[in-house]
Amino acid sequence: MPRSAKTPRTTASPAAATRARPRGGRALEIRNILQAEIESGELPPGAALDERALAERFGVSRTPVREALQQLAALDLVRIAPRHGVSVARFSITRMRSMLEFIGELEAICAKLATRRIDSAGITRLKASLAACKEAADRADSRAYAEANRELHDVIYQASRNPYLTDHLRAARRMVQRYHTRYFHTQAQMRKSYNDHVAVVEAILKGDEAEAYHAMLRHVPAGTTEFSEFLATVPLEFFEAEPVE
Repeated sequence: MPRSAKTPRTTASPAAATRARPRGGRALEIRNILQAEIESGELPPGAALDERALAERFGVSRTPVREALQQLAALDLVRIAPRHGVSVARFSITRMRSMLEFIGELEAICAKLATRRIDSAGITRLKASLAACKEAADRADSRAYAEANRELHDVIYQASRNPYLTDHLRAARRMVQRYHTRYFHTQAQMRKSYNDHVAVVEAILKGDEAEAYHAMLRHVPAGTTEFSEFLATVPLEFFEAEPVE
């Protein structure tokens, strides 16, 4: 039997490929950029997000912008209110405290597990990140301190060897990060944070799981005094009114 003829393969031109690209790809790109700006505090809680202005900024129609905003709303990062427009989501003070309590407990569990599971490479990184915190605090360099702080916590997360726990913790921290933009602005704040880090690291190096847990729990500003000090660094307009019960 004669072999059946094969249909020749055609290669789409770059222009055709561009036309065929789904809008979802552009919407995802816009969402990722806005999400990073919201989480970093560049777009602060309560900031208005205008579809037309965003479309002009990204050089697109309003459709992918609208899709991006809907995705951000699903992540609880923006609020879409009929007749009131779109804005960066705000938390009530009560919800913020609840989230910090949640983060504190997860951080404390991470510290306890890290004490049990950290290896020599992790210990080296832990000591280096603690030294970087001290150096930044001594220089009153808030940007460098924030980076060293993230590194120290990340070492502890990795040393816990529990990705399920740390995935949830990182997600929760990203949600509240935009409220911490002024938290390391004074040298006193940095020194307090550094002293907390010293207590956590010393407990981990001693192998004292209980002390590592409690030292980390004290580090997160969820207690009465610490939470009040944290609130003093956040503009009141970043918080929404408490829900009426």
